[in-house]
Amino acid sequence: MQLPRSSRLPAIARHAERPLAGMGVLALMAAAGFAGLAPGVSSASSHREAPLIAGDPRADNTDVYAFVSPDKPDTVTLVANWIPFEEPNGGPNFYPFADDAHYNIKIDSDGDGKPDTTYTWTFTNHYKDDANQFLYNTGVVNNLSDPTLNFTQTYCLTVTGPDGSARTLLKDVPAAPSNVGKASMPDYERLRKQATLDLPGGGQTYAGQAADPFFLDLRVFDLLYGGNLKESGHNTLAGYNVNTIALQVPKKDLALKGDAERNPVIGVWSTTDRKGAQVTGSADKGGEGRKDEAAGWHQVSRLGNPLVNEVVVPLKYKDAFNALAPVNDHTVTPVVDKVKDPIVPKLIQSIYGIAAPATPRTDLVEIFLTGISKNSGGPIQADLNSQLLNADVSKANFTPAEELRLNMAVPPADAPNRLGVLAQDFAGFPNGRRLADDVVDIELQALEGAAQTGKIVPALAAGDGVNAADHAFGKHFPYVALPNTAAVNQADTDNPGGGVAAGLGGLAGLGHGDKFPVAAASALAGGVLLSSAGFLALRRRRNAD
Repeated sequence: MQLPRSSRLPAIARHAERPLAGMGVLALMAAAGFAGLAPGVSSASSHREAPLIAGDPRADNTDVYAFVSPDKPDTVTLVANWIPFEEPNGGPNFYPFADDAHYNIKIDSDGDGKPDTTYTWTFTNHYKDDANQFLYNTGVVNNLSDPTLNFTQTYCLTVTGPDGSARTLLKDVPAAPSNVGKASMPDYERLRKQATLDLPGGGQTYAGQAADPFFLDLRVFDLLYGGNLKESGHNTLAGYNVNTIALQVPKKDLALKGDAERNPVIGVWSTTDRKGAQVTGSADKGGEGRKDEAAGWHQVSRLGNPLVNEVVVPLKYKDAFNALAPVNDHTVTPVVDKVKDPIVPKLIQSIYGIAAPATPRTDLVEIFLTGISKNSGGPIQADLNSQLLNADVSKANFTPAEELRLNMAVPPADAPNRLGVLAQDFAGFPNGRRLADDVVDIELQALEGAAQTGKIVPALAAGDGVNAADHAFGKHFPYVALPNTAAVNQADTDNPGGGVAAGLGGLAGLGHGDKFPVAAASALAGGVLLSSAGFLALRRRRNAD
């Protein structure tokens, strides 16, 4: 793997090696008991990936993205999503951010596994009339300030430096609401623009709903697409929404010592903290977040690289991994062992007969724990995205940690390739992650050894058959697509509930001169009968299935 000359950085002469697993299992050994995968519990990039967080969707990080902004290449855009599988028609409460949580995006610029910069969003709920209304909105909403928007949220955004000092960037500013539908919010893009706010010192931020940008076929968990790939090709997340927090800031705000030329590589992850909640075994041995811990806040969710907690971390340790600080990752023997000797290649070998690469997988250690550089101790001969490439990094303090690493010196690609670095597009995953990067296909190939050989495994070249999201991404911040409004559930294709519409249609057709008790009762009764018949037919059909 060879970077373009303009993107290469001086190789690091040497660095102090640290053991990847020397202190036992730390907090993970205190994790909750072994949890099985129950039928119907889906997992995506981090969609309900661990048993405990599946029961707390407002705290559940689904995905993290980090990329050099294509239209503003002197800035970096960070996108973090929460609340998986938001069905657009989820009223009457829809999908607010939690008002009893901290939503964080953390940056490690010196490679010690601890955050040097932390951006934190906290939300507050507001009701115009919660005593006499049940509606999210009481009329058409054209602006965030409209009195018809009955429920609103505001937030405060703070940034915390490596010394623990916090500074407020925005206070009591509006978040965009959930998209109720076209009748209620005919121009959601207008609402989004009103919720996209400038930051002091440069940059901007957005908090609100968006179409889920992640794409994949979740039938991978049916023993890898049905045992012969017959089940692949369906984007399971099409039509669903998520809650998005997006941030665009100058590179210098993220770089070590504010110097993005000398120190262009950063590590990124997102977390959720809840007050009074603590995942078993979540004690923070590394000192990260001690101020929040003292105040009763505890990390309950975490996400850096996609799919790590889903397909690398064993079930027994998933909950505790969500509460672990990256600084401790390299000490966790059960997880590091599964990076060096992953489960997926063995499963593929047993089903498809494709030989699993030899272990230990030091190439995966580079991808997930150290970043990729020629002198990081792994087989991938490229200087790509390890903080060891930063000129001012202390090599003695460098700590392997699971983070999404981005080399901000690599410019945006003129023609982005969904396979990122595997396709010689060095601006893509695993160098950061763009919205359109096909991380499922990339990681499947990496698990099968493609990062070592530089060649795609032909038998798995088609991947999951889902190569793009169902909506095009925007060309400007926040880049994510507008939220969906159509129902994801299309089970009633025979329209068994059409009778209600027919009955209500009859009511709507009544003139002022009609006698309501007779005409309306007749119309409504007909609708109810048709609806009941449709419901019974649907229930019989589902029971038969």
